[in-house]
Amino acid sequence: MKKQYVIGLDYGTLSGRCVLADAENGEEAAESVLNYAHGVMDEALPDGQKLPPQWALQHPQDYLDVLKFTVRDVLRKANVTPEQVRGIGMDFTACTLLPVDADGIPLCCKPEWEHEKHAYVKLWKHHAAQGQADRINALAHNRGEEWIEAYGGKLSSEFALPKILQTLEEAPKVYSAADRFTEAGDWLSRVLTGAETHSAVFAGYKAAWNAENGYPSNDFFCALDRRLDGIVGSKLSEHVLGVDRIAGRLDAHGAELTGLPEGTPLALPMIDAHAAMPALGVTGEHELMLIVGTSACHIVNAREKRTVGGICGYVKDGVIPGFYTYEAGQAGVGDIFDWFVRNGVPAAYTEEADRRGISLHKLLRERAKRQKPGAHGLLALDWWNGNRSVLVNAGLSGMLLGMTLSTKPEDIYRALIEATAYGLRVIAEQYEASGITIDRITAAGGIAQKDSMMMQIYADVLGRPIRIGGSTQAGALGSAMYGAVAGGLYPDIHAAAEKMARPAVKTYVPDAENHAIYSGLYAEYKTLHDYFGRENPVMERLKAMQNQPQA
Repeated sequence: MKKQYVIGLDYGTLSGRCVLADAENGEEAAESVLNYAHGVMDEALPDGQKLPPQWALQHPQDYLDVLKFTVRDVLRKANVTPEQVRGIGMDFTACTLLPVDADGIPLCCKPEWEHEKHAYVKLWKHHAAQGQADRINALAHNRGEEWIEAYGGKLSSEFALPKILQTLEEAPKVYSAADRFTEAGDWLSRVLTGAETHSAVFAGYKAAWNAENGYPSNDFFCALDRRLDGIVGSKLSEHVLGVDRIAGRLDAHGAELTGLPEGTPLALPMIDAHAAMPALGVTGEHELMLIVGTSACHIVNAREKRTVGGICGYVKDGVIPGFYTYEAGQAGVGDIFDWFVRNGVPAAYTEEADRRGISLHKLLRERAKRQKPGAHGLLALDWWNGNRSVLVNAGLSGMLLGMTLSTKPEDIYRALIEATAYGLRVIAEQYEASGITIDRITAAGGIAQKDSMMMQIYADVLGRPIRIGGSTQAGALGSAMYGAVAGGLYPDIHAAAEKMARPAVKTYVPDAENHAIYSGLYAEYKTLHDYFGRENPVMERLKAMQNQPQA
């Protein structure tokens, strides 16, 4: 009997990747990555039209290109026939939202809308709907809406409702033309199967839905804007399914796109960070799952329901059946380091990196690694892309304190890494202050796998060991595991994880002396965090000035 395989598709911010995994043991037989041709559109549309500040769009054609190329690529690399693939799983960034017509065609793919920015995919990091988020939150609290507490008291501008409201207010014709506003993962599922479904993961974490009461009431939407009357059931699908259900089976079009047999089962799509949990064996409670990449997600399971201020939300049975899974996050991590490398490094550093054949990141890490904690005299706030948790405010911005004429690029680089570690500590402490115990931390993602200096700093700042998961493509592997369940190879994700998970392969142990120094610096960080995040809105005033149209 030929081996059986499953496929996991992982759609990130800049690229999509595919993993072909052995269904029996989780061994990754092949992987393939394709960068998005349009990337993140944060400056201009494909036609050259300039975008306002805080916008972040994508083109859905890039997602289809990933399907067409990577699935066939992994089969070719592993010399596996399409008939050996028993199931597919898929994960996606979220909230990554797009308007589609009644046939599921993205509006931006239609000639009459290709020049309209609101017709494109609004990526998770689209922060131009902060004003709409503020009004939604104020109304929810004024009306005493219970659902807002599941999101720590605030909906983020990254979420679905603020993005939809922004479209209604700024482009009402697009709103009217849209038959649905759908997550990119749900849209791609529809493309592959022909069946319209809405994943409870996307709906619960990003669209204010819960299994008990559904979406917010029509009265709430009408109070927000009369034009939202009837949005639930029309613009927002009520056909919400839990992770224990399958999305459907590949139809003729899905088979043509992927090269897989018609009828291959597709698991309900997941959020990218969440899919990594079973891949690393995190299927119980009291373990913080840390996904470090462009941004960061911090996910933990608990059997009890808690109110945790400033988190992204919780969903019962949302990731691992039997648990409430809580999500928090940092809006910028890798993005911040990339910004600095692109904009803050002198030519001499670039020349040295080129001469040695290494990246600027590697050069800066080499130099920064020689420093002791605090030696650079700097302290930063990690809000270059706003704050996701626990302040939930895209209007906040980054800060670097303590620069002198002797400050060097590696000093700043290390301070930025440390700032993201302090932001993580704020989130971990918020969880525990709310009664959610964290006994251990497991990290995944490209940065976690590659950057030993950063992971050691994280361990030192937290004063906790950090375990590094064994898969380099944890999201894709986790999606493949959900695909194995969809294909009937395992009864549930717990059983799949027992056989297919790739547990931790390395642990970073905190240095007691470094932790003591960092705890002092963290106290200073918290002072700045609370002052600029809660007391003095100077950052928001500055960003408002930045966002004013230029003559």
